[in-house]
Amino acid sequence: MSGRGQRERRRVARGLALLGTVLVLVLFGGVGGASAHAALTGADPQDGSVLKTAPRQVTLTFTESIGLLDDSFRVLDPGNRRVHTGEPGHADGRSDTARVTLPKGLGTGTFTVAWRVVSADSHPVSGAFTFSIGKPSATVAPIPVDPAGDRVSATLYDVARYVAYGGLALLIGAAAFVLVCGFPGPVRRLLLAGWWTLFLSTFALLLLRGPYERGTGPLDALDPSVLNETLVSRPGLTLLARLVLLAVVAFHPVRADRRGRAVLVLGALLTVSLAVTWAAAEHASAGIQVPVAMVSSVLHLLSMAVWLGGLTALLTALYRSAEPLPAATVNRFSRLALGSVAVLVVTGVYQSWRGLGSWDALTSTSYGRILVAKLIAVLCLLAGAAYSRRWAGRLMVAAQERVAVAVAERVPETVGAPAVVDRGGAVSGVVSGASTTGDTSAGGAGAADADDISGDGPDPDPHPAAGPDSPPSDETARYRRALRGSVLAEVTVGIVVLVITTLLTGTQPGRAATEAAASSAPAAADEPTGAATIIPFDVGTPGGHGKVQIELAPGRVGENSVQAVIFGPDGGIATVPELRLSFTLESQRIGPIDAELANRGGYWGADGVTLPVAGTWTMKATVRTTDIDQVTVSKTVRIG
Repeated sequence: MSGRGQRERRRVARGLALLGTVLVLVLFGGVGGASAHAALTGADPQDGSVLKTAPRQVTLTFTESIGLLDDSFRVLDPGNRRVHTGEPGHADGRSDTARVTLPKGLGTGTFTVAWRVVSADSHPVSGAFTFSIGKPSATVAPIPVDPAGDRVSATLYDVARYVAYGGLALLIGAAAFVLVCGFPGPVRRLLLAGWWTLFLSTFALLLLRGPYERGTGPLDALDPSVLNETLVSRPGLTLLARLVLLAVVAFHPVRADRRGRAVLVLGALLTVSLAVTWAAAEHASAGIQVPVAMVSSVLHLLSMAVWLGGLTALLTALYRSAEPLPAATVNRFSRLALGSVAVLVVTGVYQSWRGLGSWDALTSTSYGRILVAKLIAVLCLLAGAAYSRRWAGRLMVAAQERVAVAVAERVPETVGAPAVVDRGGAVSGVVSGASTTGDTSAGGAGAADADDISGDGPDPDPHPAAGPDSPPSDETARYRRALRGSVLAEVTVGIVVLVITTLLTGTQPGRAATEAAASSAPAAADEPTGAATIIPFDVGTPGGHGKVQIELAPGRVGENSVQAVIFGPDGGIATVPELRLSFTLESQRIGPIDAELANRGGYWGADGVTLPVAGTWTMKATVRTTDIDQVTVSKTVRIG
């Protein structure tokens, strides 16, 4: 017996060592410290720029470290032909950049750059932009309508993620219900269903990870080279670790009668390790306060699984159990669910603050709007939980009252106890818990005869007192029906919460979106952005003077729109036969660039005026008031 115990301890110790190693590798392997969901903050050449000579390379800068693919860059010439580029890499060893070299002899015209990288939180990010050499060409390669990649692969991957979340909740919640509440019954089938669901969905995620990252079709999942690259990437390693942990779970069956300390510790570590494989590949693995965020994410996921998975187990026990579910079991789960909700609230508040960054992000970003929807669903879930807790309390009170009545009416005494003779001469005794009363004048000494002791005496009471194992009363049955309905409603809303949570993990956090917007804004606060410029003019004839109001938006490098209005001597809007506008950057010998203004009925305008370089440009306006009278005036404008 001692040798068997030592072998059991050694087996548990080896399991703990293996799981601890996996846990450390997943927790600290390649976890960065930037804003979750990489966002592009700069490009060289800039989007829409016009260059005098061909660039030797294309460089992108992001808000966080990114991973590169062998097909991260696609450069197309004006004829929509792919340009042969070098291997993608990081610029100057910086992990938040991506660079690719361009060949010589590109020619002139407008080139299109489509890019795709993987952010630190394992989500692919993609986009496209254009730049021109010499001057913009008449024909431009079309920018991909959907640079995000193949929709089928992305949809299948998202579906597998939803299923994996459901499998985890089912596995952990059912295990917690069995171990804490001590009622296996039909819940064992849920354990098996949760294990298979999580295993198969994780295997599907491992196969689809390559096509999902590259934006290719799902058939690429069968490509050995794509699968090999997935297995050596951090997302692939976390998925592989999850499969290993599930294999260990298969040899660690959950049994209500096995609650030794070593077994419970091993089971707890298995559960935490499974949750870590999610946290290491989602928003918690990148951004501010990464260690705290990882712990919070693991606790949030575990409490969610215990609550929603436990609700499913409770619902199954209420509907499928061959015997009535004990009220004590319902009460134990009620306490467990209350603790899970408390953890969910605390970790949810922290994760919301970390993901949003500001109150404005609640309404101005997709992440914030989805988070609001989740909060509403969680409030509905809490309302259903309060309703279920009320019915569970009534069921527990009813059970306690039945036990109290049974104890009051049945006071067992030891068989063969001495008879008690009262003052009236009556003798009373209890045999096997049933009261008997005799008379001294009948039966000799008033004791029960041998036949009565052996069970052949009078028939038992046709209306025995209600005990804890007797059939439930009508009131108790009504409480059980109400509890079934409220738990079913909770499970339904819980599925909605699970779906929204999965959608939230694939959305760029509000904090990252705000940082990306701020980084793309003009560097100096005093730079004009969409501001109006007033230029006075006078052609030297009576009534031939006034002002030109020119609005350039957004006033940055790249494409801009121009609107110009002529004001006459009286300050009212005036019409002129012709208005021309040009831009010149003398320091770089660029220009003049004709804005090609068109009369739009009351004002002059143009779209797509490209200013390729930042600097102080000279804006020249030529105003013609008659067939022979015109004047050219100028003013400088700062382009950021």
